[in-house]
Amino acid sequence: MSRSMLYSLFLVGVFGTLLVGCSRDSNVRKVKYLESGQRYAEKGKYREAVIQFRNAMQVDPDYVAAHYQLAQVYLRMQEWTPANQELNRTVELQPDNYPAHLDLANLLIAGHEFGQAKQEEDLLLQKQSNNPAVHIAAADLFAAQEDYASAIQEMEKAVTLGPDQWEPYTRLAALQMRMAQPDRAESNFKKATQLNPKATTALLALAGYYQSQSRFTEAEQELHAAINADPNSPDPRADLVRLYMSEGKKVEAEQLARQVSRDFPRDSKGYRMLGDFYFAIGNVDGAFSEYSVLHREHPNDIQVKKNYVQLLILKNQLNEAAKLDDEILKASPQDVEALIDRGQIDFRNGNIKASADALQAALNGDPTSGVAYYHLGLALDRMGNVAQAEVAWQNAVRLRPDLSDAHFALAKAALRRGDMPRLEQSADEIIRLLPASPEGYALRAFSYITRGQFAGAENDATKAISVAPQAPAGYLQMANLSLARKRYSVAEGFYAQTLDRDPSSADALSGLMKTYLAQNQRDKALAAAQAQIAKDLNNSMFYDLLGTVEFEYRKNSAELGAAESNMKKSTELDKNNTDAWVKLCQTQAARGATEDAIATVQQALQSNPRDSSLFALAGQLFESKRDWDKAKDNYQKALEIDPRQPLASNNLAYLLTQTGGNLDVALSLAQTAKRGMPDSPGAADTLGWVLYQKGAYRSAIDSFQQALKLAEKSKTPESPAVHFHLGLAYQRTGEVVLARQHLERVLKIDPNYSAADEVRTMLDHLHG
Repeated sequence: MSRSMLYSLFLVGVFGTLLVGCSRDSNVRKVKYLESGQRYAEKGKYREAVIQFRNAMQVDPDYVAAHYQLAQVYLRMQEWTPANQELNRTVELQPDNYPAHLDLANLLIAGHEFGQAKQEEDLLLQKQSNNPAVHIAAADLFAAQEDYASAIQEMEKAVTLGPDQWEPYTRLAALQMRMAQPDRAESNFKKATQLNPKATTALLALAGYYQSQSRFTEAEQELHAAINADPNSPDPRADLVRLYMSEGKKVEAEQLARQVSRDFPRDSKGYRMLGDFYFAIGNVDGAFSEYSVLHREHPNDIQVKKNYVQLLILKNQLNEAAKLDDEILKASPQDVEALIDRGQIDFRNGNIKASADALQAALNGDPTSGVAYYHLGLALDRMGNVAQAEVAWQNAVRLRPDLSDAHFALAKAALRRGDMPRLEQSADEIIRLLPASPEGYALRAFSYITRGQFAGAENDATKAISVAPQAPAGYLQMANLSLARKRYSVAEGFYAQTLDRDPSSADALSGLMKTYLAQNQRDKALAAAQAQIAKDLNNSMFYDLLGTVEFEYRKNSAELGAAESNMKKSTELDKNNTDAWVKLCQTQAARGATEDAIATVQQALQSNPRDSSLFALAGQLFESKRDWDKAKDNYQKALEIDPRQPLASNNLAYLLTQTGGNLDVALSLAQTAKRGMPDSPGAADTLGWVLYQKGAYRSAIDSFQQALKLAEKSKTPESPAVHFHLGLAYQRTGEVVLARQHLERVLKIDPNYSAADEVRTMLDHLHG
């Protein structure tokens, strides 16, 4: 063999050895990274574990074990999006990794992605039909879609396949509770504890069952058993604190929470318990004081920091809250809780667009966050996106039915729309969640008062007073009920009691002033407003109410100045008080200063750029100047913000008929206005006028007649325009006598009506 050939063989051998060595080295390195990551994960050091698993994947991008372990860590960190990505990558690389398919199914169910979850479940039921966990996941999928009967069937299969496993029994019992089968549920809760007397989850579930049935002694026994079974966990003690609270044993609850905080100095759940207890009972000052200490003692506890940020927000210490929240987001930019806090901080600082962006980012990370939807609704509402805000709040209560703040937001939205059935529904939920709070009863009472259901209203108002004698809510509704019944002296007394308890209550002052006005006691109404202003000089709504009476009940034009002055004061105190802005413009227009009114509404829009009512008002002002283009532009802007804005819909519809616009568009707008203002004579008249222009004379007559009836019902002065329109319509249908009657009525109401000459000409023709 030649020397050159020997040298070549030597090189081949060397390179072969190097390649084998490199391959062996890379396998060793990725395994070492994997094992290191697993050790970090076992110690709860998840960020370090993520780094090591990613190091393993850098060595081998298709390393299935690293992808799957990384997914597990993300699940523990509650970072759902990357967990989903890693699980998908795992099953892509290893299609028969059924534990990964199961984890993915559970994650998809939690994210309400039911279509994809079903695909995973179908595969698992085909390949792993004897696995109890697969049937548990199938039950969860049915339950998430509120098909509890099917969920129970699947959970029963899980019990049959794993008769010695305690967990399926507790899950089955929970489903049976949803189906109002308490006896069956109790049997299965007990079965779980019999199978494993040391399973604290089963003991806690049985205790929860007893608590739901008001069997408090038995519930306490099970909780003590859970404490004995796991003396090193604060969780059973937390449930015992909640049990004491449900029994009204606040002293015992606080004592236990304080003891747990001392007994668990190294367990976050333990040392946080007293602060969390204070927060749960609404003692923000107590919670803040406790968490101020905890944050100093445990600066690296991320949950302490997050809770402290939330309390700083509630205490309006926004700079400190922002500083700590920035620290959290710097370490974890997609942290959902931190993004929600960022949204709240921006909202309170007036950065509403930034608030909405942060909350949307939170929802991108966790589409199931009811809290994020609630706060997004607040931001959208402040931006004037009322309809979108309601959708956000509806999503909030769908995802978190126990979120009372979202139910309150929906109640307020229903109040604004005058939707009393919806208000009652929201009040029912608030009562269910907060039976010891007066607010739910008071809201339901108001819905009953508005619909004339006085007996139900009195029961709820009485209940509101009984559960909270020092709160104003019940007294306010008793006052509103008395006013509705025209029991004026009783109403005055209850309004006074409300203001004693809440001197800043604009609703109580408004009701008291209405009570005086109903008795033609204008001066008393003004005096009541002035007396309350003396107690609260910076209450925007008080000046609004005073100016309103001065404007609407003025004895002469000279009093317009006082009304205008008080409305200006109201807007200075609260630039978001659109009611005051609107009335300020109205006072200016009433004294003939249309240009001043236009300047005012434009100033109002600088602070409230998404308020559709202000654009509608601007449209009216330009219309009064016969500036049709600017009027249309402002009505259209109002409708871009809120397509259901009734005033803009009504006025634009009428304007289109006067300027040769599209009558089909006008009809759609008029119908929208009628739906939004069903009791408005003007909306009925506009709809009738559009129908008249389209040649639908009989339908137009029906609308005009309804306008007259609504005006009579609301004691609105007769409108010559409605009679004029009705006369024209009757002329078109050949009903001469009726046409003549309504045209003659026009001249009796207002001989100087703008179309009076046309009316006289028509009457001459009809008489001839």
